Amino acid sequence: MASRISELVLHCSDPERLAHFWSEVLGYVELDREDGAIEIGPPVAGFGGLQPTIILSPSSDPRAAKPPLHIDINPIDRDQDAELERLLALGARPADVGQTGYEQWHVLADPEGNEFCLLRKRLEA
Repeated sequence: MASRISELVLHCSDPERLAHFWSEVLGYVELDREDGAIEIGPPVAGFGGLQPTIILSPSSDPRAAKPPLHIDINPIDRDQDAELERLLALGARPADVGQTGYEQWHVLADPEGNEFCLLRKRLEA
């Protein structure tokens, strides 16, 4: 039997702000709040569905180095260019991690600077 990812935990200084950002990006809803942390996930399945939930956990510890995990996302109802415009309007910003300019993805940062990539391939909803 195999395992699968059920939750991703993102330590951040402003869980409210990032919960709003990632909910808008992914079409997620708030599922739970506990001790300052906010869990968001798919509106129908919630925790335990095929998609992992994200827990935005409050932390005042500054990051000393690049985090070992980042999120890749794919558009599902528009092309990559349209999704890039939407993400930038939500508060994402371009991030420079040494790209050549020939990549088929965009490296972005969420409102707290957590890097993620917008991939080209459109997935079915």
